[in-house]
Amino acid sequence: MISGSQRPNDPTRQPNSQSSASSFTEMERTTNRRNGETTALLDSNGEPATPRYGSASPSDLENDPKRNSAAFSKKVKYYIPSLAWIPDYNFSLLGGDVLAGITVASMLIPQSVSYATSLAKLSPPTGLFSASIPGIVYAFLGTSRQLNVAPEAALSLLLGQAITELRHENPGQGPVELDALGLGVATIITLQVGLISFLLGFFRLGFIDVVLSRALLRGFITAVAVVIMIEQLIPMFGLVALQRIAQPETTLEKIIFLIDNAFTNAHWHTTVISFTALLSLVVLRYFKNFFKRYWWIYRLPEVLIVVAVSTLLCSQFHWDKEGVDILGAVPISTGESFIQFPVRASNLKYLHRTTSTAVLISVVGFLDSIVAAKQNGARFGHSISPNRELVALGAANLAGSFIPGTLPAYGSITRSRINGDVGGRTQMASLVCSGVILLATFFLLPWLYFLPKCVLASIICLVVFSLLVETPHDVAYYWRMAAWVDLTLMSLTFIFSIIWNVEVGVVVSLIISLLLVVHRSSKTRMTILGRIPGTDRWKPINENPEAEENVPGALIIRIRENLDFANTAQLKERLRRLELYGVHKSHPSEDPRRQEASVLVFHMSDVETCDASAAQIFFELLEEYKGRDVGLFITHLAPGPRETFDKAGIVELLGADAFRENVADAINLVEGSR
Repeated sequence: MISGSQRPNDPTRQPNSQSSASSFTEMERTTNRRNGETTALLDSNGEPATPRYGSASPSDLENDPKRNSAAFSKKVKYYIPSLAWIPDYNFSLLGGDVLAGITVASMLIPQSVSYATSLAKLSPPTGLFSASIPGIVYAFLGTSRQLNVAPEAALSLLLGQAITELRHENPGQGPVELDALGLGVATIITLQVGLISFLLGFFRLGFIDVVLSRALLRGFITAVAVVIMIEQLIPMFGLVALQRIAQPETTLEKIIFLIDNAFTNAHWHTTVISFTALLSLVVLRYFKNFFKRYWWIYRLPEVLIVVAVSTLLCSQFHWDKEGVDILGAVPISTGESFIQFPVRASNLKYLHRTTSTAVLISVVGFLDSIVAAKQNGARFGHSISPNRELVALGAANLAGSFIPGTLPAYGSITRSRINGDVGGRTQMASLVCSGVILLATFFLLPWLYFLPKCVLASIICLVVFSLLVETPHDVAYYWRMAAWVDLTLMSLTFIFSIIWNVEVGVVVSLIISLLLVVHRSSKTRMTILGRIPGTDRWKPINENPEAEENVPGALIIRIRENLDFANTAQLKERLRRLELYGVHKSHPSEDPRRQEASVLVFHMSDVETCDASAAQIFFELLEEYKGRDVGLFITHLAPGPRETFDKAGIVELLGADAFRENVADAINLVEGSR
C-alpha cells in the first residue's frame, strides 16, 4: 500500500491547489466560528463575558441555554460531519471536486460492471447501484474527505463464491430462479455487512484493525489475486460454456481445467480480443507515466477508453456472430421493484448460510477502508475516527441493501488516492461521482450492448496486477527480518485459500493470529533485578551485566506491566521458572540452576492497574509462598493497586510492614534481620 504526501512540484496537482487548500482552511475557520467558539465568549448583550474561573458552579453551566445549544450543535456535527462542511462549503473547491468525481466515476463504471458480472455473478446494474448509493450515504456520514466507497474485487469475489455455492445446491432451476437466488443472497449479505459494521462502530470497536497482522492481510490479498486471475482466465479463453459442463469448483480444479483446455478448446476470437484488451490497458497505463506534466493526459481513464473502443469495434465487425459473448440488453430493474425492504422471507432463508461470509467481508472491507482513510487524513491534514467510519460504512451498506442485489461497498486505497490527486478536497467529490454513475446506470447501459464480456475479464486482470505489486516486497522484508511467524501466517492464508476457498484461508489464519495474541498477552512480563555495585540502584540482570544478585536467598522480581485475568493465570508457573532457572531460556526437564528463594521482593512500579481476578490469583500465590515461610515484600506500589490489594485481603495477609517504599528499603530490612 502506498501512501503519498503531495509535494509542491507534484505534476498531478491542479493549478489552483494552493488556493484551494487556503480556501479549505478558511472554510474550516468559518465552521469553527459557527460551532460556537465566538459566541461562547459573549454574554447575552454581545459584550465579552467576565471570566469566572472557579466561580461558576456546575448548575450555572448546565442551565446556560447558549452553552447547552452550542454543545449540542457540536455533538450533532461530530456524528453527522456533513452538517459541518455543507453549510460552509467554499465554491472555489467545486472545480477540483467535480473533476475528481468525474475522473473516479469514469474508472469505476466499467470496474463495477466487471465486478458484478465476472466476480459476483450478478447483472451489471447491481454493480453500478453499489458504486453510487452507498457512496452518497457515506458522503454525509463519513469522516474521510477523499474516501471513495464502492465495490471491491476481493469482496465481490467472496460474494460471488457464496452465490455460486448456493446455486450449486439448487440444481434444476431456470435462469429466472437462479437470478432471483443471486439477488436474494447479495441483498441479505449486504444487509448483514451493513448491520455488523454499524454495530461495531456503535459499540466503539474500531480497534479491530489491530487484530489482523499485515502478514495475514498480505496472504489474503495475494490469494484473492490468484483466485481472481484463475476465475477470469476462463472467460478470457472463451471456456465459459465448457466450464458449465465440467463444473470445476475449487481453485485447484479450475487450474487443472485451464491446463487441459486453454490450448485445445479455447475460442480463438475471444482469446485474441481478451489479451489484446489486457495488453492495451497495460501499455496505456505505462505510457501515461511519461505525461505527468499534462494532467489531462495523465488522468485519462484507460479502462473507459478500452471499453469504448472494444464496444465500437464489436458493433462494427459483428464479433458476436463469431461466437464472442457480449453484454447484450441489460434491464435496469434488479427485481420485482426498484426499491424493496431487504428483510423479507425470500432473503431471510439465506441468512444462516451467509453470516460467516458477511462477517469476513465486514472485517476485510473495514481494514482496507481505514487504511485508505488514514492515508488521506495524514496527507491532507484531517483526523479520522475509526468508530464513526464503521458507522458510516454500515449505514452506507444498509441503504444499499434496499436495492435488490447491491454488492457490499467499502473504501478503496487506489481510487481514494486518485480522488485526492485530481483535486477532491471534500465529500462533494463522492456525491459527484455517485451522480455520474447513476446517470450512466439509466442512460449509458444501452450503449454497452456490444461490449465483449471477455473485455470485462481483462479489466479485472489489470486489478490483479495492482493487488500483487507489494507481495514480493513484503515477502523479502519478512525473510530479511527472520519473521518466520509472519511468513507462516501469510503462507497458511494463501495455501488454504487456494486449496479450499478464501473464506477458509482467512478464518484459519485469523484463529491462529488470535491464538498468538492471547498466548503473548498471557505471559506476564517479569525480570530479575540485581544491585549495581556500590549503589542502592537495582537493574535487570539480563540487561545490565554489572548488576549482581548479592543478597543470598533473596529474589527481586520486577513486574513490567499491568495485571489482569489474562496475564496472571500463568503467573505462578512463570515465577517458579524464574526462581529455579533464572532469566535464560531452559527446558522444564533440566535440573534447577538456582536454589529456592527464602525472600521474595516484588518491584511493582510499572503496575498501574490490577483487576479483581488478578488480585485473587496474586493473593493465592502469596499465600502459597507464605506457607513455605518465604519472606514477602512489595515495593513501589501505586495507590490504585494498593487499594485493590487492600480489598482483596493481600495487605491483611502480608501485614503493613511488607509494603516498602523501594527495593533498597526492603533489602535493608532483610539484611538487618539476619
